[in-house]
Amino acid sequence: MVAPIPRELRCVVVTPEKALVDTPADFVSLPMYDGALGVLPGRAPLIGRLGFGELEIRHGGQKQRYFVDGGFVQVAGGAVTVLTPRALKPEEIKPAAVTQALEAARVAQADAHTPEAQDANLKVMERARVQLRMVARREEAQGGHGHG
Repeated sequence: MVAPIPRELRCVVVTPEKALVDTPADFVSLPMYDGALGVLPGRAPLIGRLGFGELEIRHGGQKQRYFVDGGFVQVAGGAVTVLTPRALKPEEIKPAAVTQALEAARVAQADAHTPEAQDANLKVMERARVQLRMVARREEAQGGHGHG
């Protein structure tokens, strides 16, 4: 007998420090290492490698966003389980520190003499850009009254 298709999702986000999120979801968008993945109820089971980027959880017209920095995801039995070394809410992102890291990577990129060093600097720059976009989107949603 085939198991019934789940009608709802549960999204769980776990970091080494704590279980950060455990919430119902209508849709979950994940940054995979090779692109984005959208998960709806009834999605076939999978295990995948996360990249860095924005995790979005939608439920009842509400959205929760987190910056995740790699890890793994399992989709099974109506649950999306994210295991990541780091997950930050947009309000936890420090724009000044991110901008400083971006500038340091730009300077280091000019002096990078190996493909590995260049690749590492590009990843730092892209992580910083994703975080800054998340902060900007949060401030726009608040009517431009963000601080940081």
